Amino acid sequence: MIDERKLSLYLVTDPVLCGPRGVPETCRQALAAGVGTVQLRDKDASTRELLRVALELREMCSDAGALFIVNDRVDVALASQADGVHLGLDDMPVGIARRLMGEDAVIGASVRTREEAAGAWRDGADYLAANLVFATDTKTGLGRPLGISGVRELRAASPLPLVAIGGIKAENAAEVMRAGAVGIAVVSAIMAAEDVRSAVELLLRPLSTKPGG
Repeated sequence: MIDERKLSLYLVTDPVLCGPRGVPETCRQALAAGVGTVQLRDKDASTRELLRVALELREMCSDAGALFIVNDRVDVALASQADGVHLGLDDMPVGIARRLMGEDAVIGASVRTREEAAGAWRDGADYLAANLVFATDTKTGLGRPLGISGVRELRAASPLPLVAIGGIKAENAAEVMRAGAVGIAVVSAIMAAEDVRSAVELLLRPLSTKPGG
């Protein structure tokens, strides 16, 4: 069983947004401030470079008691001994990833419809990500944002913990939590922040809101 508390504040990396500070240092500061999960996402890195960063982040997350997840790349997740992998609709199917990674791995799945949510649950996902709740420049080509009503629909489609991603900020995090999310996933709100610790602390404040409250 996944520890839902670690999904409360979920950081997705971006090597461009963090600038010269770099991904590892940004994650180090974010973990020290209270981030519970780090997902390594870099679609342009070579396998060797991705693995190098993965090994560094895995050690950091282990020391901090946080989850370390690799986006898409099951091979890199296995090679780095990550806690798990996060899969989009165009990535490896959840069921195959489960067979490759074993029962103890944490597998997340991005979903946008009730049918996709139910399918990911059936195929063995541990948590779901409501993909693109609000409009954001870091996620394009996904169509219309789901909005709060979409979060509620996805939450009703399966018993799996649901994380919301896409345009999440401190100002709208409580609303997302009330709609049924157990946590928020952010990219620019932390990766692009000038002061990482302050950004994390600001995001953590509204996360005590209970679903349905």
